[in-house]
Amino acid sequence: MTTQILYKDLYKSILTKEASISLIGLGYVGMPIAVAFAKKVNVIGFDISNEKINLYKNGIDPTKEVGNEIIKNTSVNFTSNSDDLQKAKFHIVAVPTPVNEDHTPDLTPIISASRTLGKNLKKGTIVVYESTVYPGVTEEVCVPILEEESGLKCGVDFKVGYSPERINPGDTLHRLENIVKVVSGMDSESLDTIAKIYELVVDAGVYKASSIKVAEAAKVIENSQRDINIAFMNELSIIFNKMNIDTKAVLEAAGTKWNFINFSPGLVGGHCIGVDPYYLTYKAEQLGYRSQIILSGRRINDDMGKYVVENTIKNLIKADIPVKSAKVAILGFTFKEDCPDIRNTKVIDIVNELKEYGIFPKISDPIADKIEAKDEYNVVIDEIDNIKDVDAVILAVSHNEFKSLNLDQISNWFNKNNKLKVIVDIKGVLNKNDLENNNFSYWRL
Repeated sequence: MTTQILYKDLYKSILTKEASISLIGLGYVGMPIAVAFAKKVNVIGFDISNEKINLYKNGIDPTKEVGNEIIKNTSVNFTSNSDDLQKAKFHIVAVPTPVNEDHTPDLTPIISASRTLGKNLKKGTIVVYESTVYPGVTEEVCVPILEEESGLKCGVDFKVGYSPERINPGDTLHRLENIVKVVSGMDSESLDTIAKIYELVVDAGVYKASSIKVAEAAKVIENSQRDINIAFMNELSIIFNKMNIDTKAVLEAAGTKWNFINFSPGLVGGHCIGVDPYYLTYKAEQLGYRSQIILSGRRINDDMGKYVVENTIKNLIKADIPVKSAKVAILGFTFKEDCPDIRNTKVIDIVNELKEYGIFPKISDPIADKIEAKDEYNVVIDEIDNIKDVDAVILAVSHNEFKSLNLDQISNWFNKNNKLKVIVDIKGVLNKNDLENNNFSYWRL
């Protein structure tokens, strides 16, 4: 049987459930993909975390991306035994791609996943990477590892492709099914097969990129573009604050023009927007080019936690509250609203900066995993009912639960002896006029 016939038949064998698809990495991206494919074909869901696999097997969704009920009823074969990967003919790798402390790419997870997969790779398979990387990683880093571990030859014994993940954690509107899926393959044969397989679950259709590097680049600039736009809003906030102008009011006025792009200032964390730009600038520097716009935006966004704390301190001083003995509460610890993910949360920057002033804040978040927060950041997540007699509240994450807070609830948290109650509303979700008319010193980005 020739290679051409082999790959031509791969789609059919998956459709008839003679062959399986594997998902390597069952986090916020991989798990929803596995569940979606399992509605149509046989799926092996692999993750190195036994704890995570046991949760899934018991019908518990720690990511809250699809929900416990769906996890209970899915046909995905959840496993932490890498030998099970040998049963699949189409592999999707969806592991994290973080950065190191010096903001250089940390390819450890994708290299480790490639080694594990390579040891279990069979002839006639296709491997598709979804992890965000700089252009060239799939072919120049991952393929050699797959070949080394498997003893197989890419292009002869197996083929590769790249399809950037576009799932937005915590977003119930933009899901895998209704977002156009960019796909790419090392040749026309692999591209056609990859496209057909993804079309099984992506109702919005697929877009065939001209090469793997094009698809890798498309992904990394999506988040870089968003990062730059938010950095511009953050810079505007800094400027308007010096002018004593309300940034939100300015953006609302400007937003009445048909072609104004609506972004707002805020903390930029998480595993995508706050990370992906560094992958692109790293590769650019390897080629002798020092980024100007992208890195400038990163510097602004990385400093916003410090900027928030500086303004919190200024407002405490204006309210005649001694800084060193001030009691501060922070509402929200995840990297974005209504999502339990705390990876690369920039709220930790606020926590650490407050400590520089001798302030050890009380933190409450109804969604964040308390154990994970303790293990990852040595942060204790407290119940909101335990917030009492504070001098300032920083509303850091606009969870729906916080948006519904009323004036009485907020007032009850504060020290009754203070003339002014300091509240820092990073995303501007509370009613500014109501608070300022009720003895609040209100500040927002």
